[in-house]
Amino acid sequence: MNDDNSATIAAALARIAESLEALRPGGNAAAPVLGEADAYHWDAAGTLMPVAKVSRVPLGMLKGIDDVREILLQNTLQFARGYAANNALLWGARGMGKSSLVKAVHAEINGLGEAGLKRLILIEIAREDI
Repeated sequence: MNDDNSATIAAALARIAESLEALRPGGNAAAPVLGEADAYHWDAAGTLMPVAKVSRVPLGMLKGIDDVREILLQNTLQFARGYAANNALLWGARGMGKSSLVKAVHAEINGLGEAGLKRLILIEIAREDI
């Protein structure tokens, strides 16, 4: 194969690769950027939308879930400190307080001001976008 054919083939392959990349879902979307917001919503277009104010209650107001609250708080603190942490699965019927607990733990840890704690960011993903 001569150099002219190689250059022609390489150029054609590059155009094909660019076309395929443009067709890929989210192919033209820029990588999400995290700013100063504490929480974001992931939309179907593949962008992170900052949430100006997260609706939440203080951790101490959540009653009747002391054991679960303490386990999630300690596990999340480990994570924020950069240590090993476990995944968490909160389950229950709608309205049982799973999201309230997560948002309260998030606010509690981000409000500690402890040296060495990493900033935690909440990202909400709609069920149909997973």
